[in-house]
Amino acid sequence: MTSGSTLTPVRRQYLKIKNSYPDAVVLFRLGDFYETFDDDAELASRELEITLTSRTMGKNLKVPMAGVPAHALETYLARLIKKGHKVAICEQLTDPAESRGLVERDVVRVVTPGTVLESALLEQDANNYLAALVEEGHQVGLAYVDITTGEFSATQMDRARLHPELDRISPAEILVPAGEDPPGWLSLPRQLSSSDHSAEATGVGFPFPLTHLNPASFDLDLASEALLSHYGIHTLETFGCEGLPLVARAAGAIVDYLSQAYKTVTPRLSALAVYSSESFMALDVQTRRNLELFQSGRWENRQLSLFASLDMTRTSMGGRLLRRWLGQPLLDRVELERRLGAVGYFVNESLGRARTRDILSEVSDLERILGRIQTDTVVPRDLLGLRTGIEAAGPLGEALEGHGSEEVVWLRALVTPVPDVAHLVEGAINPEPTGSVGEGNTIREGFSTELDELKAASRNARSFIAALEQRERERSGIRNLRVGYNQVFGYYLEISKSNLDQVPDDYIRRQTLANGERYITPELKEYESLVLNARERVEELEKSLFKQVCAQVGNYADVIGRLAGAIACVDVVSSLAEVAVRYNYVRPSINEGNSITIKNGRHPVVERHLGSGAFVPNDVDLCNDSSRLLVLTGPNMAGKSTYIRQVAIIVLMAQMGTFVPADEATIGLVERIF
Repeated sequence: MTSGSTLTPVRRQYLKIKNSYPDAVVLFRLGDFYETFDDDAELASRELEITLTSRTMGKNLKVPMAGVPAHALETYLARLIKKGHKVAICEQLTDPAESRGLVERDVVRVVTPGTVLESALLEQDANNYLAALVEEGHQVGLAYVDITTGEFSATQMDRARLHPELDRISPAEILVPAGEDPPGWLSLPRQLSSSDHSAEATGVGFPFPLTHLNPASFDLDLASEALLSHYGIHTLETFGCEGLPLVARAAGAIVDYLSQAYKTVTPRLSALAVYSSESFMALDVQTRRNLELFQSGRWENRQLSLFASLDMTRTSMGGRLLRRWLGQPLLDRVELERRLGAVGYFVNESLGRARTRDILSEVSDLERILGRIQTDTVVPRDLLGLRTGIEAAGPLGEALEGHGSEEVVWLRALVTPVPDVAHLVEGAINPEPTGSVGEGNTIREGFSTELDELKAASRNARSFIAALEQRERERSGIRNLRVGYNQVFGYYLEISKSNLDQVPDDYIRRQTLANGERYITPELKEYESLVLNARERVEELEKSLFKQVCAQVGNYADVIGRLAGAIACVDVVSSLAEVAVRYNYVRPSINEGNSITIKNGRHPVVERHLGSGAFVPNDVDLCNDSSRLLVLTGPNMAGKSTYIRQVAIIVLMAQMGTFVPADEATIGLVERIF
């Protein structure tokens, strides 16, 4: 065992940090690489298929080492997370060029499946949820957040409703208290109806990744304080969870976990939305599978799902919202009529629908750009995309002002421009940014007088140096004189041995070579200083200005977030209208009665894949008072199960707020599909 006194300073620094994150792979920044050591290095070498080397880090101490280039971090990080590893990213907090002694380092972010920001690990049209669960008796508190969009929701429910809800949100990671006996919900198999408690002891494995936290994170007082502190409020009544202790405990645990995962910046979270699962149609796990809402159960093919058949959205935000609508059919008739009215508006406004969809095709993912701004991972082109999305608010609003616009007054009111942000980005960011921030191509000319002057001085100095070679050749008569540069000596004049007798008197020898000499002049060093100093100052100033712009944009996060939600909604209703027009769907009549009447109904997925005219429409007339039961007979493969699913899907589509594949449909609100 090597004593601490014989270890190198970097080794001692690494061990101190690693001891704080024993369950994570520590990526330790050393210059242009992230290095791993010891067991982490062997794991990284194996999982990432990179070379395992070693490094001397103390007297007679060689430790295993494996590293990845800093510029390729996202690729390697994605591979580690997908393989189930937790990763702590340790950055250099001080500039090595300015540090005296050891460079300061610390972990700035802990990456887990539920806290990823990297595009390589995210589905663009699906949320990536981090959830937290806490139970008490037969009640369960569930909170979940998508840190890439800021969406934050929570509910308190009977344990019987939990598995369908988990299946709906499909969390990437679930936080639970450590050190307790496995809770009852942990052994509930996914394929059972949530009302069937008889199988609780079967021990079927839990399908979602669990992260065990210190139980103190779920303490009501501590969790409540975490929520109050994060949002800067004085009471949880603001979110409607004052009387829902399990909601507060689960949501507070998430906020505390994120504060530990993100050391320097905390992701933007929208206001906590507390909901009741009883406000939505109940769909147990097996029903979701059998109706093939998001993928074909038989072939696990997403293209054969109901979602794929309805998804003609033009933005990632719209795709995610459509997924939520499909997974949570409504029981609120007023909200359903509002959605149906918006879809109907775009069905009738063909020119407005086409124009809207053209506008939407140019809109970037505003929600996730906001998330990257908040976590300092945004790039200049993200801001340009943000500006384009914000500027789309004007023409989108105009597209909502056609004939029948009273159906979309509510939506028009949400599509509000944010001109201050658009003008800021337009004035600050180069329309064609190249390279990294700091290379002088990010901030637009005219935004900062100081930056413009520095860049001009640098250009002038570079121009002088570029022209120096020809001038000195003419002055000295040395035809093969050459101007060069290296990091040790800077700029120099190189002259071959055969011409040394022609060297001007004001040249100062700096280096002797085998075939010649290198010289400098006072004038050359002066311009070299201008170039190098300007380059460093440009880098420093441009990075500072970019951060200032991002901070100013971040001040509008709530307003931009609401606009993003409105644009997503416009995308969904115009997409559903496009589907309705293309495939001849009709607006269902929704009531609170006890009957379902469908004339010439079709199965939307089967019809689409059979081709035009191949599907034979069917009627259905169900009523609690007169026809509560239908008996279906026929040979195998006659279409009995298709007919059953068709009825269920038409009801579900009506209650998500879209037109349905039928000639006519009257739907009494349904609380559950079995």
